[in-house]
Amino acid sequence: MRAGARCSRKSPPGSPPLLRSVLPGSLRNSASRRLRRAREGPGCSPPCRMEIIRNNFKSNLHKVYQAIEEADFFAIDGEFSGISDGPSVTALTNGFDTPEERYQKLKKHSMDFLLFQFGLCTFKYDYTDSKYITKSFNFYVFPKPFNRSSPDIKFVCQSSSIDFLASQGFDFNKVFRNGIPYLNQEEERQLREQYDEKRLQSNGAGALSYISPNTSKCPVTIPEDQKKFIDQVVEKIEDLLQSEENKNLDLEPCTGFQRKLIYQTLSWKYPKGIHVETLETEKKERYIVVSKVDEEERKRREQQKHAKEQEELNDAVGFSRVIHAIASSDLNEFKEMTTCVFPRLLDTKLMASTQPFKDLINNTSLAELEKRLKEPPFNPPKVESAEGFPSYDTASEQLHEAGYDAYITGLCFISMADYLGSFLSPPKIHVSARSKLIEPFFNKLFLMRVMDIPYLNLEGPDLQPKRDHVLHVTFPKEWKTSDLYQLFSAFGNIQISWIDDTSAFVSLSQPEQVKIAVNTSKYAESYRIQTYADYVGKKHEEKQLKRKWPEGSWKEVERKRLSTQCMSYALQNHCYGSKSLTATSTVGKRDLSPTQAEAGVEARVSGEISDPEFETTDACAESPPEGRRKAKKFKRMKKDFSPAGGIADSSAKLFEVPDTW
Repeated sequence: MRAGARCSRKSPPGSPPLLRSVLPGSLRNSASRRLRRAREGPGCSPPCRMEIIRNNFKSNLHKVYQAIEEADFFAIDGEFSGISDGPSVTALTNGFDTPEERYQKLKKHSMDFLLFQFGLCTFKYDYTDSKYITKSFNFYVFPKPFNRSSPDIKFVCQSSSIDFLASQGFDFNKVFRNGIPYLNQEEERQLREQYDEKRLQSNGAGALSYISPNTSKCPVTIPEDQKKFIDQVVEKIEDLLQSEENKNLDLEPCTGFQRKLIYQTLSWKYPKGIHVETLETEKKERYIVVSKVDEEERKRREQQKHAKEQEELNDAVGFSRVIHAIASSDLNEFKEMTTCVFPRLLDTKLMASTQPFKDLINNTSLAELEKRLKEPPFNPPKVESAEGFPSYDTASEQLHEAGYDAYITGLCFISMADYLGSFLSPPKIHVSARSKLIEPFFNKLFLMRVMDIPYLNLEGPDLQPKRDHVLHVTFPKEWKTSDLYQLFSAFGNIQISWIDDTSAFVSLSQPEQVKIAVNTSKYAESYRIQTYADYVGKKHEEKQLKRKWPEGSWKEVERKRLSTQCMSYALQNHCYGSKSLTATSTVGKRDLSPTQAEAGVEARVSGEISDPEFETTDACAESPPEGRRKAKKFKRMKKDFSPAGGIADSSAKLFEVPDTW
């Protein structure tokens, strides 16, 4: 799926529908959206968005909430620090990826990049003047740790992406110095737990997590090389307590270990009468401040300190108040999370690639799409910025700035939605984001470079095309595309989709030739050809075995096998063996290498044991009618679990690609 895929969402009942673009980096084919163009030259327009950074985030948050609350829909866009930390996206993805495979590939190679900039543009329709009122926001985002307890995020930058951002005049200092921090929900929970534990361990001198509740009950053991340093600190504290003029004492910056010794010593020697706090200089040097206080003042300061810590924690959560990061482990979880956060999502790239727009739009990239939708038969929407919000000028093409991209995403949606109104009788000039005409496009995300699955379906199973014309081919690493074309030269037009250096998918123009192609490789030594169905079936079996048998478990299988062989040999001439020995005796007849053991164990689990064996054994152990009934039961199990006629085939019939694609 392409970067910044534009999507719309309708909120739950009672709130307005909202337009969004999907954010998760795990699905982006080009997650690193090139950011803004430098706008410092002649003829350029002034800044066209409300910039939100750490310093003004809290003061402007109510404006963001209000804009979202009153919007008919809104659009979002993100700018990232890279695309893929492995192979290029083109090399990584394959024309015959399943949605699950595509999701896992992109997630694996994109999760360590950062979101640098987030654009939000809200749209509210003014029925009086027949125009849209917009509010645009551009957020700079950076997960700065606000103290030593908060997560210290490691992230990846891609050199080509950073080079492009620099060439576009991107202000990295604004991101790193003033970016809005954020925590995900798990990080926030852990940090709050640390604060709670810290408060529980508080004592008269302060509330440090490394101070035990029993610290003040006994003297502190001080290393020899630190005794002089601590004695000097104690002398300064004594002078402070004797002085009538001075109320506070700033100690010199020191190491973390020395600060720990100071806290422990003062907690033991001065359980009351002083307040101890660690502060930080502009150069990030940490030092201790000691203040003379009575008990009431000490409690007041502790409360202030606690309030400040809570405020810092809330600041650290920061941008998470606008949107929580989605990082699901598999595709189904991702779908569930996405539809929970964005109940109605619309991808403008997918919309533009679908009828009735497909024949009218040749290029669906955002910039070209925005230009095309200004021309007949489309009509550009009338828009105006809300009071206090600067307006964007599409003539200046401020592409790759998140706020601007979100803005023109909304314009594209409006133009296409209004065009659908021309098919009504009588035609409608304005089509609301709530209109039934928009329904077919919701909750489907565009899949780029997949030949026969145009979209990812967030609300249910994905399309499962037959692919009975597709072959999976393995070959030597030295082979090139020309070698594959030569191999299949007798089969007419073919399409090749490389998987890796030694395998590829080859699609034939005539499905009836598949069997012939497979037969040609039966006696080949350097290559192997199998049907797509066989490839998927074997891959599924390997996945199931991997789940059931962790690494190192085959030694136990072999031990049981040897034991079973002895038992089955002794019992092979008897008819009254137990049912549990029936299955194991079948395994005992085989010479199990680890690979064969997999097949044997899998056969037991899935019921794929030959029917005559069940009939013979059960007939001995049970009455003949009972034996026949059980034999029939296992035949049904075998049929249900066999690849042919299984779940995959029935799903393929249910979810075929529509003709409109």
